[in-house]
Amino acid sequence: MADQVVLQMQHIMKIYSNGVVANEDVSLELRKGEIHALLGENGAGKSTLMKVLFGIEAPDEGKIILNGSEVTIKSPQDAISKGIGMVHQHFMLVPSLTVAENIILGVEPKKGLFINMKKAVEEAQAIAEKYNFEIDVTARVEEIPVGIKQKVEILKALYRGADILILDEPTAVLTPQETDELFIQLEKLRNDGHTIIFISHKLDEIKKICDRATIMRNGRSMGTYNVSEISTDDMSKLMVGREVVLTFEKKPQVLKDTMMKVRNLTVHNTQGVLKVDGLTFDLKGGEILGIAGVEGNGQSELIDTLTGINKSYSGEVSIKGEDIRKDSIKDIRNKKLAHIPEDRMSSGCAANLNILENMFSNQYTEPEYSGKMMLKGKVIQKRSEELIREYLVKCKSYHQNVGMLSGGNIQKVIVAREFSTQPDIIIANQPTRGIDVGAAEFIRRRLLEYRDAGCAILLVSADLNEVFSLSDRLAVMYKGKFSGLFLDVSSVSEEELGQYMLGLKHDDELRGVTYEQ
Repeated sequence: MADQVVLQMQHIMKIYSNGVVANEDVSLELRKGEIHALLGENGAGKSTLMKVLFGIEAPDEGKIILNGSEVTIKSPQDAISKGIGMVHQHFMLVPSLTVAENIILGVEPKKGLFINMKKAVEEAQAIAEKYNFEIDVTARVEEIPVGIKQKVEILKALYRGADILILDEPTAVLTPQETDELFIQLEKLRNDGHTIIFISHKLDEIKKICDRATIMRNGRSMGTYNVSEISTDDMSKLMVGREVVLTFEKKPQVLKDTMMKVRNLTVHNTQGVLKVDGLTFDLKGGEILGIAGVEGNGQSELIDTLTGINKSYSGEVSIKGEDIRKDSIKDIRNKKLAHIPEDRMSSGCAANLNILENMFSNQYTEPEYSGKMMLKGKVIQKRSEELIREYLVKCKSYHQNVGMLSGGNIQKVIVAREFSTQPDIIIANQPTRGIDVGAAEFIRRRLLEYRDAGCAILLVSADLNEVFSLSDRLAVMYKGKFSGLFLDVSSVSEEELGQYMLGLKHDDELRGVTYEQ
C-alpha cells in the first residue's frame, strides 16, 4: 500500500504579479498510507505549493495527477470534493458553536428545511468513534482545550471525505502530551490508508512521525528523502544552505539590577473572565525568564499589561523602580523596553508600509533621526540599509512593503526595529513562532547576546526547545498563575513540564520567583 502513488504535483511553477517566483519547477509525489513532511524556510514556497494543491492558487505551469488522472483544482471546495482536506495553523472553528455544529458546518444533514441536529450529533459522534477521537461533540468549542480543537479540525476534514490531509504546523501550540496523542491519531490514519502532508519546522517531530520528507529552499525542491536515512543536521543544511546551530552554549550568568517587579497582578478580560490571577515575580538584568504554557492561560493578558496596552488591572507593575500604571505605551518604551508581539501581522508591523517605515515607526522622533522641521531622510535610509544587512533581511530594498516578505523576514524586521533601540528590557512573545530554523537561530542568538550584555528578558514561548535552550529561570503558566518555577532548567524534562502545563502538577511554594525571598 505504501508504494501506491496517490498524488503527483509535476513541475509546478507559480510566479506572483510582483515578480516573486514562489514555486520553480517543483514536483511532489505522495504515496497512499504515508506521512510526508514538507519543510523549508519561510518563503521557501511550501505554503504556495499547498495553496495550489488546495485550490487557493492556480499554477502558472505544471499539472496535478490524482489517482492516475490529471485534475484541475479550482477552489478549496473543489479540493474537498476530490478528497483533499486542509487543517490550517490558525484554527477555522466557530467558538460559539458546539463541536458537532463545527464538524457538519456547510454540509449539514437536513430535516425538511431545517438542520437535523439530532442526526448531526449522531454523525459527529460516529466519526469521532470511528477514528478513536475521544471528544464530547456537544461541548462548545470555546470551552475545549487547544489539543481537542486540533482534533476537531481533523474530524471536519475527515467528515468531508478527505483521503489526503494537509496539516500546517499541527503541533505549534500543543503540550508534549497533546503532541503524543495527536501522533497516535495520525499513525492510525496512516494505517487506515490516509495520506498526510505534515508541514512543520520541528525537525525532531518530523524524525518521530514522518516516513518521507520533501525539502524546499528558495522556491525549489531540494529533493525527497526517507526520514530514517537523513539526520536533522542534514535537513537543516538542505533547508538553509548552511550549517544551523540547534543548541547554544550559554555564557555564565551575571545578574544585574532588578528591572521589573510584578506584585499580585490580577487581570480580567473584556468579558470579565479572570485571566491573570495574583501573579508575582521579579526580572533582573542579565537573565532570561522563560514562561511556558498552553495558549490561553493568561500569557497574552500578562504581556499586554507589562507593555502598557492594557490598563485595567489590579496589583503593581514597576519598571526600574517606577510604577507604570499612569504611563502610556510610549512612556514605557522610553524606559528602554522593547516588545516583540505575539502576532507579527496584527500588532507587530504595518504590512502596507515599507521596511524603512516599519523599522523607524518607534524611533522617528529621536534627535538622531529628526530635525527641527524635517526627518533626516538620508540618515534614516543609511541606518535602514545597515539594519537590513545586520539582521539578514531578504528583500529587494527598504522600499519593499513588509507584507510582501516571508514570515521569517517580517519577524527579522520587527526584531531589528525593537533591538536597535538598545533596550534594557525585552518582552519577547513567541519570537520565533512559525518561522524556519535559520531565522529562529538568528533571533535566539540575538536574545542571548542581549542577555549577556545585561538586558532583562521575559520570553513567552510555546516552543519548549526554545524555552529550554534560552531560559535561566523557567516558569509555567496555568489558569493565570505560575504552576511551577524551575531555577535549574536542566533539572526538568519536557514530559514533566507538560504535566505543569496541563495542571496535573502544581508547586505552591514557587521558591525564587522574586529576589526578596
